[in-house]
Amino acid sequence: MAFLEISNIQKRFGSQTAVHDFSISVERGEFITFLGPSGCGKTTILRMLAGFEAPSVGSIVFDGKDVTHVPTNQRNVGMVFQSYALFPNMTVAENIGFGLKVAGASKDETDARVREMLQLIKLDALAERYPWQMSGGQQQRVALARALANRPKVLLLDEPLSALDAKIRISLREEIRELQRELNITTVFVTHDQEEALSISDRIVVLNEGRVEQTGTPSAIYNFPRTRFVASFIGTLNQLTGEVVDTVKGEIRVGTQVLVTSNPLDDLKDGQKCTLAIRPEAITLNAPGTGNGIGKNTVQTVVDDVSFLGSIVRMRTHLGAQALSMDVFNDPNQKLPVRGDTVSLSFAFENLLVLT
Repeated sequence: MAFLEISNIQKRFGSQTAVHDFSISVERGEFITFLGPSGCGKTTILRMLAGFEAPSVGSIVFDGKDVTHVPTNQRNVGMVFQSYALFPNMTVAENIGFGLKVAGASKDETDARVREMLQLIKLDALAERYPWQMSGGQQQRVALARALANRPKVLLLDEPLSALDAKIRISLREEIRELQRELNITTVFVTHDQEEALSISDRIVVLNEGRVEQTGTPSAIYNFPRTRFVASFIGTLNQLTGEVVDTVKGEIRVGTQVLVTSNPLDDLKDGQKCTLAIRPEAITLNAPGTGNGIGKNTVQTVVDDVSFLGSIVRMRTHLGAQALSMDVFNDPNQKLPVRGDTVSLSFAFENLLVLT
């Protein structure tokens, strides 16, 4: 049995269902992220794990123990909130040790554990400061240390970085991941930020309107989205409307050009309309007279715009009446096409996805 088992939980508020039949198995030490837009149910699931909400249906098991209806203070979970929730009248050390004090730990045990946590978050010198004397990033580190001080079985993080500026967010998420690996603690992280989820997760659960759209590794979620929602929510995506020419050969007509996908077309019929998707970075700009490689689609497009974005250059083109964008690494020695040029683009069969 996995360390954390969530089985068929639902949560209803009156006539509204916030979470529909959610299940997942999480291994010990795994870092799982619930990702989705506001109102998709991710925080509601986290609150059920913490014991702040009870499932209407289903069960939650920690390390072989059913905790579905166990009070929060008996679940041994640590939770970090978006708003830090530090006590303003307590020093850093007192905030970190608060949970241990409530649990009845001795003064010597509490002091030793607080010192250990301060070293872990690298804030030893700030033990006697108050929250209002610290930056947002430092306050969030203290909140994390307080959550870890009681050695919880599961660490729950509810959008802990959303109140911080971009540079601090990147630094702190790396620190959180490093701490999580060092302590080997099972962690559930909630965010609406795709980059955050992709950068630190072992697995991602993409949620939409209380339902799971897809679960998988960051690479699988990004490169092989299974639904239209996942494809459009994660990263930048080209979407093209086409018509199936041959389901056996995987041929689909877009405008006047026939494209091939290696993805199964079992649920489609010849002549049926469908939506195709491809990431901008999966497309290659061909040198004149090249591009008809084995296992690749080659299309002729007209350039609409070329945007310099620093490390990458984004080129917007049109294929018939449909837009097609591509990203290439910035090469100062490469001459780029200009608006109005006809260019040849290619991409592998397997990179052209058919969305459901």
